Amino acid sequence: MEFLRPADWTEALAAKAAHPSAVPIAGGTDVMVEINFGLRRPDALIDLNRIVELREWEVGADTVRLGAAVPYSRIIDELPTELPGLALAAHTVGSPQIRNRGGVGGNLGAASPAGDSHPPLLAAGAEVEVASVRGTRRIPVEEFYTGVKRNALAPDELIRCVHIKRADGPQQFSKVGTRNAMVIAVCAFGLALHPATRTVGTGLGSVAPTPVRAGAAERFLEQALDEAGLWDSGGVVPPAVAGKFADLVVAAANPIDDVRGTAGYRRHALAVLARRTLDWVWDEYRGKEWGRACA
Repeated sequence: MEFLRPADWTEALAAKAAHPSAVPIAGGTDVMVEINFGLRRPDALIDLNRIVELREWEVGADTVRLGAAVPYSRIIDELPTELPGLALAAHTVGSPQIRNRGGVGGNLGAASPAGDSHPPLLAAGAEVEVASVRGTRRIPVEEFYTGVKRNALAPDELIRCVHIKRADGPQQFSKVGTRNAMVIAVCAFGLALHPATRTVGTGLGSVAPTPVRAGAAERFLEQALDEAGLWDSGGVVPPAVAGKFADLVVAAANPIDDVRGTAGYRRHALAVLARRTLDWVWDEYRGKEWGRACA
C-alpha cells in the first residue's frame, strides 16, 4: 500500500488525479476500521492531515463554510448557535476520542445511510464543495448520496468543505440505537425551521438506502403553519397536524430488516422521533419568538 502525504491542497488534488483509486484519510475513524478488519485494502492512502484549511471554518452572513476535517468536538464547542442541528448530532457520534478525530467530510465520503451528520445537513440545506485538478463544484447534499455507501464524487475529486445555512430558527436531532452511547443509529431524524422563508427542512437516517428528506412532510407542515397563522402567533401546533406530519415522514422512508432492527420497528420509531422533534423545535420557536422577529 502506497502512503501519500501532500503538504497542501494543490498537492492533494494532484495526488488524487495521479491515483484515482487512492482513499483519502483524515480522522481515519471509518477507513482504519475497514483496513484493520480486512474489509478494504486500497492501493494507496492520501493523508490529508497536513492540510490546515480542511480543519478550519468560517461564519459568513448567511452560511458557514465548514472544512471537511473540522472535528465533531469543535462543532459542538464552537458552532452550537450557527449549526445547532449538526452540533446536536455531533454529540451522538461515537466516543470522545472519535469526536476529536472524525469530521463531516469523512461521514460524507463514507455515505453510510446511518451517518449521524446526514440528517441535520439535509434539514439545514447544505452544499458539498468538491474539487479536483479540473476545478471546483458544489453539490446539494440531497444529490450527493447516490446509493448505499456511494456518493457523487468523481474518481479524481476530494471533499473540500460543506456550506451550511446558518440557523435562522430552531433545529433538532434525535436518533434511536440499541444502546445509549457509541451506537450506529437504528433510525435518526433531523428537523429545522426556517422562519425567514417560512419553510421546513427534514433529514432521515438509517431508514432508506441513502439519507433522504421527507419532502411531502415538509410541504404539509409549511402549509399547515401558514394557514393557521402559527408562524406569526406562535400558537400550539394541533395534534392532528403533528400526527399527519409524522405519517408523511414515515411515508418517505424505505427501511429494511437488519441486525439492529426490523423495518416495522424503524417506521414506528421514526414516527415517534418526528413528533418529538416537532414538539422540541416548536417549543423553542414559541419561547424565543423567532416568528415575531422574522415576520
